[in-house]
Formats: sequence, structure tokens, C-alpha cells
Amino acid sequence: MALLAPQFAWLEITGFCNLACRHCYAGSSPQGDHGSMAAADWQRVIDELAALGVRDVQFIGGEPTLHPDLPRFIRHARDRHMRIEVFSNLTHISDAVWDVLRLPDVRLAFSYYSDDPDDHDDVTEGRGSHARTRANVEKALALGVPMRGSVINVLQGQRADQSRRELLDIGLRDVRTDRVRPFGRAAGENAPDIAKLCGRCGRNKLAIAPNGSVWPCVFARWMTVGNVHVQSLQDIYHGVAMQGVRAELATVHPESTPYASGSPACLPDCNPSFDTCSPQLACAPDAACNPTEGDDRLREPVMSPHRTVRYSNPRIAGTDC
Repeated sequence: MALLAPQFAWLEITGFCNLACRHCYAGSSPQGDHGSMAAADWQRVIDELAALGVRDVQFIGGEPTLHPDLPRFIRHARDRHMRIEVFSNLTHISDAVWDVLRLPDVRLAFSYYSDDPDDHDDVTEGRGSHARTRANVEKALALGVPMRGSVINVLQGQRADQSRRELLDIGLRDVRTDRVRPFGRAAGENAPDIAKLCGRCGRNKLAIAPNGSVWPCVFARWMTVGNVHVQSLQDIYHGVAMQGVRAELATVHPESTPYASGSPACLPDCNPSFDTCSPQLACAPDAACNPTEGDDRLREPVMSPHRTVRYSNPRIAGTDC
């Protein structure tokens, strides 16, 4: 079967974050930094992605809004006719970032953990984070910024259902639910496990790290397939290392082989989510949320049963991927 062209990229522009969430797959914290990628390096990467036909990019971190050049990167990607999503904890949004979030084809995503401030702050390890996030959600709604929320079940007894309802009640029309992924801090002392990936990594997407490393997926951080400081993205995406990763994933996840039509289940255009391949929708009954953009079918709130996985931290609760 012909290889799918890349269509989506995660751009992890920083490893620095003002929070240190218990479950962070990237292990980000206030001790992180912006890495070795200069602004010119990221702009070159965006140019190369556009030349490869990538249509969608998501700026992530760490906390991407804390990178001083994020507005420049967003404008550069917009000039290349890309659609952009910024995944933020929404605790520190500068005026310059608000300006670019209001540009066409730019959207915002954020994680939310509870309608109870102490519960939310317990996940983020940051006192007052709930209040700042909630205030900026309301500001984004008032400004008309396209936005989706992702409620992630992290702690035993977490008020996830109530937090979904709160976001819907204040006017958000796209709210999703997800489980903890057993990578980074959520994995505790466990080594990363390829069986916990969705299996579609690297087939039409790739992730680029603050040090220039390229991964097939943001969760597959140990599977480095190249570095943009010394290789082109064209060579990396079609290179031997990436081919080897795809073959390894196909062996472990034969059920995730692309469909005969050439369209796998995790393309941005069928957009289950920019940040995960299998969220559950919890949209308002009158909202046509992504991944049904362009589809007038309405979705009722939905949750799926989950199987608990034990982590080293007894309060962290998740599921197998």
C-alpha cells in the first residue's frame, strides 16, 4: 500500500511549563527550557512541512504560550495556508497571543480536570491554576476564539462529569473526554510500552521536539527517527528509521493498518482530535462538534467504559490505550 503523505504535525516548541501536571506525557515543568531550536529553525520546519503538504499543525509544549516567538510561528504557518491549533493550559495568555488566536484558521485547545478548584489544582500541581484557566476560557468565548476542551480523567474520584457539564453550561460547544496515557510522568517507573500506542504513529503525522528530534508521535518519544538540525523533514519522513518504526508498529498493532481506501482512522481531516487518536465526544446536543466538522449530524454526550490501569501514584487513574 502506498505511503500516506504527511498531513499533520505536532510542533513542541518548548519543554518549559509553569505547571507540573501529575500525568504529563512530556514530563514538562518549570525546570524545562525552549531547547536548541531557534526561531529561524522553527520557521524553516514550517516551510518544509508546507512543502510536504502538511495542512494542520498543533503547537504544544511544555506550555507553548510561554514561548516568546509563538505569535511569529502562528503567523508564519498562516502565511503557508495551514490550519493551527494551540494546546494550552490557559493560565498565562499575553495580549500578543490573544491577537493571533483571533486569526482565521487558528483555534485553541485546553485540558480541564474539575469544576472544583482544589481538584483541578491537585492535578496541575499549581495553586490557582483552575481560576486562571476558567477565566481565560470565558475570555476566549467572549472573543469568539474557536476552542475545544479536553477533560482528562487523572485522579481517583475526580469530578470529570461535573467539569464536562460546567464547560458546556458556560458556552463551550466542543468538549471531549480522554484517559491518561501511560507515558511520561503518568508511567511512573514503568518503561514506555509500544503496545500502549494507537499504532498509527508516523503514517501521516510526525512530531518535532524542542531539540529538533523527530518522533512518529508525541507519545512515542523514545522512538527518535531523525533530527531537523541535520536532516530535512522529507528525508526523515521517508527515511529508513521511520520505515523501521512503521514496520515495528504494524507488527504490534496489525489492527491499525491503514484501510484499503488509504484513509486511516486518525487523520486531522477526520479529526478525532489533534492531541489524541481516541477521545470521546461530550458535545452539547445542539452542537456539531469536530470530528464532524462539515457534517450536520449532532452528537449527544457519550462516555465509554474504561479499564483501570495501576500507576505508581495511587491517585492517578487511567486506561490502556
